[in-house]
Amino acid sequence: MERNTHLVGQASSFLDAIERASRAAPLDRPVLVIGERGTGKELVAERLHHLSPRWGAPLVVMNCAALPETLIEAELFGHEAGSFTGASKARAGRFEEADGGTLFLDELATLSSGAQDRLLRAVEYGEVTRIGASKPITVDVRIVAATNEHLPRLVDEGRFRADLLDRLSFEVITLPPLRHRESDIPVLTDHFARRMALELEWPRWPGFSDSALGKLLSYPWPGNVRELRNVVERAVYRWEDPERPIDSIQFDPFEAPWRPIANDNQAPGTMASLPAPATEAVAVRVFDPDSCVDFRLAVAEYEKAILTAALEKCRWNQRSAAAALQLSYDQLRHALRRHELH
Repeated sequence: MERNTHLVGQASSFLDAIERASRAAPLDRPVLVIGERGTGKELVAERLHHLSPRWGAPLVVMNCAALPETLIEAELFGHEAGSFTGASKARAGRFEEADGGTLFLDELATLSSGAQDRLLRAVEYGEVTRIGASKPITVDVRIVAATNEHLPRLVDEGRFRADLLDRLSFEVITLPPLRHRESDIPVLTDHFARRMALELEWPRWPGFSDSALGKLLSYPWPGNVRELRNVVERAVYRWEDPERPIDSIQFDPFEAPWRPIANDNQAPGTMASLPAPATEAVAVRVFDPDSCVDFRLAVAEYEKAILTAALEKCRWNQRSAAAALQLSYDQLRHALRRHELH
């Protein structure tokens, strides 16, 4: 399936950001794209490139957070053979690859101090020097950079060069998060869902039920458009009846009663504990010396409530309930028979 490169939306805040990108595209100046994860920063960088006079030249993408600090400078500026351990032959950097075109630096705020120094010279003078080389190479590259950090704050904290920020911030485009684009949620939902239905070769698109759309509209979307796409496409492909509107939404694909939990005090493979309702189903009875308490009956009631809660959570799948309770299947079956829960 072809990559989705469309910028879809109708919210005024989103359209304003895209209009600003379109106006900046023809200018041969650096642009910063700011936004939370999943808001479409790379798509805006592609728009800036394709609407510029450089559209026929390369658009080179580099995620600054994807490489260790020791390799960032070699990736950006290249290196000569033998300049460091493992450099068996000379290699051009991303600046040379993008010569005549656009270099998109994603996760800009993760650049090391040394890489920031060299990047400043490249932006200021249009020159890069390979690691291990003595002569600089002239390059003609437009820089588009993106981050989800507030760079002026990093400058105040001494983690980002103020002069580099000055050079890169000719235009700053801030993309609004999806929670502030509520009118775009139905539009994006329909766009992604129809694409998925087409991929699955459904005869028609039944849409989402009102209940499902209500859940989509009320969700905060911390992962923004990327998360919305995953949720919508997952709902479509899991739906078994393409003649009926989709009525089931799962926001967290890791949700399961037997999922592993992160706890340093527990052994690897330990399953998630039961939710609170399993223990809240039985009222705690405090011992009263003036009354007679049947200890065995109280324990039996408590155990039965835990078993019932586990079965309901696991939709009465006994093997799943056994795993959630850390029991063997035979142990669970024996307990169910004892409490007449078949």
